[in-house]
Amino acid sequence: MVDRPTISGGHLVAKALRAEGVDTIFTLCGGHIIDIYDGCVDEGISVIDVRHEQVAAHAADGYARITGTPGCAVVTAGPGTSDAVTGVANALRAESPMLLIGGQGALSQHKMGSLQDLPHVDMMAPITKFSASVPSTARAADLVSMAFRECYAGAPGPSFLEIPRDVLDASVPLEQARLPEAGHYRASRNALGDPAAIEKLAELVARAEKPCVLLGSQVWTCRATDAAVEFVRELGVPAFMNGAGRGTLAPNDPMHFQLARRHAFTEADLIIVVGTPFDFRMGYGKRLSPTATVVQIDLDYRTVGKNRDIDLGIVGDAGTVLSAVTAASSGSARRDRRAWIQELRDVEDTAYHKRLPRQHSTSSPIDPYRLVHEINEFLTEDSLYIGDGGDIVTFSGQVVQPKAPGHWMDPGPLGTLGVGVPFVLAAKHARPDKEVVALFGDGAFSLTGWDFETLVRYNLPFVGIVGNNSSMNQIRYGQAQKYGEDRARVGNTLGDVPYDQFARMLGGYGEEVRDPADIAPALQRARESGKPSLINVWVDPDVYAPGTMNQTMYK
Repeated sequence: MVDRPTISGGHLVAKALRAEGVDTIFTLCGGHIIDIYDGCVDEGISVIDVRHEQVAAHAADGYARITGTPGCAVVTAGPGTSDAVTGVANALRAESPMLLIGGQGALSQHKMGSLQDLPHVDMMAPITKFSASVPSTARAADLVSMAFRECYAGAPGPSFLEIPRDVLDASVPLEQARLPEAGHYRASRNALGDPAAIEKLAELVARAEKPCVLLGSQVWTCRATDAAVEFVRELGVPAFMNGAGRGTLAPNDPMHFQLARRHAFTEADLIIVVGTPFDFRMGYGKRLSPTATVVQIDLDYRTVGKNRDIDLGIVGDAGTVLSAVTAASSGSARRDRRAWIQELRDVEDTAYHKRLPRQHSTSSPIDPYRLVHEINEFLTEDSLYIGDGGDIVTFSGQVVQPKAPGHWMDPGPLGTLGVGVPFVLAAKHARPDKEVVALFGDGAFSLTGWDFETLVRYNLPFVGIVGNNSSMNQIRYGQAQKYGEDRARVGNTLGDVPYDQFARMLGGYGEEVRDPADIAPALQRARESGKPSLINVWVDPDVYAPGTMNQTMYK
């Protein structure tokens, strides 16, 4: 009798991950999941272990954003999986493709009260595109590939699989296992959209006197930078960027605008919104001129026309659609827009010079505008910037401009604090050649900051800055407005934590800064240290970002 080769569930999972191009999993160990580790070792997949499952999930989200390959986090059952919920929810709102694999008690102990038993599939269903349990060992790889396929249905997002312990640990004859082949179990995602709508948009652009385009996160998700740049330059359409779309155009590009967005959305006769929903960031569509022709391009049919009527909606890949519009416009006569572009440039320059004195402020405590100005000056073409915080990161959104596409990371529309350290972990592991610069609010850093030790352990240097005002300042402002200054400090005041000492305690580099003149030298020393670093900058707690003061929840 000839022995037939067998394979375990954990090894089938690892083979399916490798088929998808996953080369790293982020995890916190647990007895339910260790056979996946064994399989990953055989498949050459890196196993990065962290101190909290939320960090693992955020890192998987970040890894997907950086690499364009789905991220993967593997956590144990019960609290391991529930700890990861926040990271999965953030990926859903940010349209980030990732797979969370959670352990589960053995099928043989189903409904018996096994260790760490929870209804994971039901818990995850509302915040994922796909949530399922693996019913048998032979189906393990099949379900992984199915989960990845669902990650890319419409706009990308997270999937969840739970795998019972006995299913994962058991072995089956290799020929019984369904093992999808790389590149053969899902379709191309580069959908064109309706050709008639493409022609219509090309005509609208040609006729418009005052067009503008907002390039949102899907421009980066779709890796549509070249198509977007060609569209903007060839058709003469001034561009604004938000989310991961920041960096699509270099800061010095003549079609790049940042501070004139409100003016453009009020005065434009054609507004094209690419890969950004009409959510709170867009005033639910109300910030767009009611007389403008509004066009929305998005991967998800459900997003187009949501919260605001539109004149034209196109469902498709941002790069494919924009390239098609550019091609359809080839040779067509276009209006002279030099006056419109100069009008926007004048608004942009006025806003910039109005704020410039604060960016050069010598006051102490330090004006947050001065801090984010110094960070912007510090960034190079190779610097990947990560923002994790409330008020301090709102300041940075006005000033910090990444020099290249894919070089901006923030939580996304869920507004999750604590993504910073996990995103640094993902970014530096995936792109060791890149310099990673991260700005944290002190409240945000404290949520996941212990994984600074993971960065030290894996020798992943980065330049970290804590804008420290010993407060959850975005909330503090709102409380002051609603309830008065005498109740402004209820539940939002933190201790004066010397985060530079925290960094040094864990083996990193740390400095404290109280004088604005010392910011730039401290950043340079952190860069030269070759270590994970934290520059603890004491900023003025009584200064708020305009974005904080304009939030509708406080009015």
